[in-house]
Amino acid sequence: MATTEVQVEIRGRVQGVGYRAWLAQLAGTLGVRGWVRNRHDGWVEAVLSGEDSSVEPALALMERGPPGARVEDIAVRPARADDLAPMERKDGFAVLPDA
Repeated sequence: MATTEVQVEIRGRVQGVGYRAWLAQLAGTLGVRGWVRNRHDGWVEAVLSGEDSSVEPALALMERGPPGARVEDIAVRPARADDLAPMERKDGFAVLPDA
């Protein structure tokens, strides 16, 4: 099975609405590894790593977000090695401090 590693920037009303916790729970359900954090510019940033069959549905759901969120834009690009560096665990999903 093919794997995907992507860096994602989510813009809109995505801070203060539980987006990070929601994404961590979603990632756990789908078996996606990675991390998520708030950015000081008001965006949420995440790195997802896993099988295509898990990452693609996660990305589709991230376009809507949790109740209370209003996603205006989502930018997805291939992850670089430095994007993956904050991954603290090889088998889980972490909520990191704000950047």
